[in-house]
Amino acid sequence: MQNRSVLMVGDILAIGFITLIGFATHGETGLSFLPRMAATFFPLVIGWFLLAPRLGLFQDEVIHNARQLWRPALAALFAAPLAAVLRGLMLNTPIIPIFAVVLGVISALGMVVWRALYFLLNRKVKGA
Repeated sequence: MQNRSVLMVGDILAIGFITLIGFATHGETGLSFLPRMAATFFPLVIGWFLLAPRLGLFQDEVIHNARQLWRPALAALFAAPLAAVLRGLMLNTPIIPIFAVVLGVISALGMVVWRALYFLLNRKVKGA
């Protein structure tokens, strides 16, 4: 259970990092952008945690198998459109399809990198 808690906190931190990187690429990292960052971060977290358990992303046989790293990418790709819709509703702005696509691709990449690091670090700890 402790490993799953670390994994979940890491997932949240990875989504936060992904969100921060996205805003930084647009030069929008000041405190005035925090509400808009939150409007991207929280919907993505919601989408992630709605889909991740259904794709087995917290099951030991998936967490400890490098061949299953496609699952976090798939979860992120499907969580992003939901996040884009929730974000559009929260901000009362149009839902831009390219935003959902870019958010999905970058989130998928970020989550695979995080989950791969978790896998490697966890494997080293178990091997020691």
